[in-house]
Amino acid sequence: MKTSFKPIHGLTLLCGVTLLCGCHSIGPMTVARDRFDYSSAITESWKRQTLLNIVKLRYLDPPIFVDVGQIVSGYSLATGASIGGTLASENGVNNMMLGGAATFTDRPTVTYTPLTGSKFVRALITPIPPESLFSTLQAGWPADAMMLTGIASINGLKNQQASISGVAAADDGFLRAIQLMRKIQLSDAVGVRVVQGTNKDESTLVSFHAQNISPETLADIRELHELLHLAPDAQEFKLVFGSTPANDRELAVVTRSMLHIMNSMASQVDVPPQDIAEGRTTPGWNALSPTAEQRRLIRIHSAKSEPSDCFVAVPYRQHWYWIDDRDMKSKRMFSLIMLLFTLGDNSEPAGAPVLTIPAQ
Repeated sequence: MKTSFKPIHGLTLLCGVTLLCGCHSIGPMTVARDRFDYSSAITESWKRQTLLNIVKLRYLDPPIFVDVGQIVSGYSLATGASIGGTLASENGVNNMMLGGAATFTDRPTVTYTPLTGSKFVRALITPIPPESLFSTLQAGWPADAMMLTGIASINGLKNQQASISGVAAADDGFLRAIQLMRKIQLSDAVGVRVVQGTNKDESTLVSFHAQNISPETLADIRELHELLHLAPDAQEFKLVFGSTPANDRELAVVTRSMLHIMNSMASQVDVPPQDIAEGRTTPGWNALSPTAEQRRLIRIHSAKSEPSDCFVAVPYRQHWYWIDDRDMKSKRMFSLIMLLFTLGDNSEPAGAPVLTIPAQ
């Protein structure tokens, strides 16, 4: 009696796959991919949520924030194989059966935490501490952008103000002061350090002058001291929260809260003229003269159709609102406000999430 079999390549392949899956974990292979994908998704959703809240404030809608509390990704892989056959004499027929199965499951669970309650509201409406804002200048953040965004006034010079009735333009002296601070910052001739006092509400702003300062930078420093009514020879200034300084060695700063900053940006959203005419939204930036265009914090466009080339875009009230991807100034300001959220957040960590949605 002779019995013969033909080589079965599928059997070899299945056994190899089964052994491979049994010897190697799928977890490590997902880390690089998942961290990148989740990071990109969270960043994009944070940008869209921030833009949406700015646009909503233009229409006097309350801002709502939902935080991604936790992401748990679970994976499972189950494999199996079966072999069966019947052997007969040489006059009969030889049968061989081969079977296999594999199941892969990806089941992430995302938790969302609505940011509400007194602690969050307090963080939203509490002005950013002056020492925190000036510490960003010490770290190299652009002085003009930070002060135009986060400061309402400095030593009596007022920034632009937005309200229901419209927008009040910034004092020329304020705009010149922040321009001079940026020029001095770029010259590397003066360094700034914030020193915390014994009283947590008091700080000192210390400036360090380089040995060889150009005549142009010296002129800028003198002009800045004159604009802010500071002592010309002073290198240490008491940093306080307030509208006016007590003396010529004090820097009185009124900082904005995150809600104030968002309201200022909301006033500059381009909205349909019909919405203004019908009283659905405030006049905003449209009420200012065309010469104020260069003093914009940000430009947010609007149109009926979805934009094709944008940094971030959201739909709202049958319109699309977006920031152009080629508008570097608006992109920088928008990124700054997202970073400023961390400076203004003095609340405690949120409690357990109240909403959990498995993404099947």
